[in-house]
Amino acid sequence: MNHQIIILDFGSQVTQLIARNIREANVYCTIQPFHEPIVWNKNIKGVILSGSPASVNAENSPYVNVLEIASKVPVLGICYGAQLTAHTLGGKVENSDMREYGRAQLNIKDHACPIFKNITNHPQVWMSHADTITQLPNDAIIIADTDTIPIAAYQITALENPIYALQFHPEVTHSEHGKQMIQNFILDVCQANPTWTPNSYIEETVTLIKNQVGDNEVIMALSGGVDSTVAAMLISKAIGEKLHCIFVDNGLLRKDEFEQVLINYKTLGLHVKGVEAAATFYKELAGVSDPEGKRKIIGKLFIDVFQQEAKHYPNAKFLGQGTIYPDVIESVSVSGGPSATIKSHHNVGGLPEKMNMQLVEPLRALFKDEVRRIGTQMGIAPMFLQRHPFPGPGLGIRVLGEVTAEKVKMLQEADAIFINGLKEESLYDTVWQAGTMLLPVQSVGVMGDERTYEFTCALRAVTSVDGMTADWAHLPHLFLAKISNEIINKVRGINRVVYDISSKPPATIEWE
Repeated sequence: MNHQIIILDFGSQVTQLIARNIREANVYCTIQPFHEPIVWNKNIKGVILSGSPASVNAENSPYVNVLEIASKVPVLGICYGAQLTAHTLGGKVENSDMREYGRAQLNIKDHACPIFKNITNHPQVWMSHADTITQLPNDAIIIADTDTIPIAAYQITALENPIYALQFHPEVTHSEHGKQMIQNFILDVCQANPTWTPNSYIEETVTLIKNQVGDNEVIMALSGGVDSTVAAMLISKAIGEKLHCIFVDNGLLRKDEFEQVLINYKTLGLHVKGVEAAATFYKELAGVSDPEGKRKIIGKLFIDVFQQEAKHYPNAKFLGQGTIYPDVIESVSVSGGPSATIKSHHNVGGLPEKMNMQLVEPLRALFKDEVRRIGTQMGIAPMFLQRHPFPGPGLGIRVLGEVTAEKVKMLQEADAIFINGLKEESLYDTVWQAGTMLLPVQSVGVMGDERTYEFTCALRAVTSVDGMTADWAHLPHLFLAKISNEIINKVRGINRVVYDISSKPPATIEWE
């Protein structure tokens, strides 16, 4: 078994970045809500306390027994975690007269501290806190400050295991050497072995699937995307021909995608049955404009179609899904608290309850880039792994407003021009995701000598690592002009093209 770091989540928006920094050091980690007890085992080598929007001085603020944790393993507190540690161990945390938010220069006072190994003085760090630590607990020593706060980092080494606490956020990219600080903690302080590699993940996952499924069979819906493909290959590696795959054409796929994906899957040796159901989806979506309403209709119909097809496999007791970590994060509050659901995801919930089946989700703990690394290690071709993410409801949420067959066809043509153009200009691999949205907006145009009143489409391209945050891609203006011209000339019904320059947050990648 791999060594493990536990991250206790107090509701920070960037807790997942802590996990990414740890995994990039080939150490396995999990995020769990702060209020769930840790199930201890000998492979847990350290615990990290995340940030939080809460104040330690507020009534019913998030709490854990830091001393109890430190009696078992080393602890690293980040922002709220640092304040909670000080507060519960006898120090003092007070509301600051001035909220410190943004960049600050860190003055390292103790270069011998293992957290600051190989880090020169005065690195830039990112602050985001309204409270500040004004008094340290007994035996705590300041190891860094800034020009505005006297306690930017401290340590307590007089306990059975050391505690390190950082008032800033080392996990964000704005903090110079922040990744090094986290890795210093997990590798040097916790002495976790960096053995969590794609090879080890594949071996462990295949073994787990074999033990979970036994002699039973698995059915799985494929989308043609990275996640479902890699998940299917892992399940297939574990159980072989006992995996049965279904690919549903809901009429909301990209241009020619249904036929092309079925051809591509043959090269992987997967048994895939294609099901054409476009007419059923269009009928149920008629007159529906609400985004969540469309998602629910598409999700329910998919379940209905899938259930019908599943009857052909009566020995299948398990359902395979390509759920990845961002799906879970955006659908369910990681901290178990009142965080708002951003949008419902097709891979989270629904099918197991409807079909009385157990789930097999080999990718549930992985980010998108980790999924691609696993796929590469398994020898899956780039045409599967380098495909841009595509929403589960497909073009149903890229046609804003009511979905009709005519609008979908219009969007398919425009989107194909955009995506093919990116590939032809060697831009496709420079962006994380690209797609076209058909807006419920008609405007006046002039084509030839005639007045037109047609639809507007929006081009969307973003750069990202895992989809949790994203920035709009700075595509060349000449390229955008060329694509705009081609869409307007070739796609009947569109006379205006715009480019989306919104980042996530505050916007999402998809428009609905």
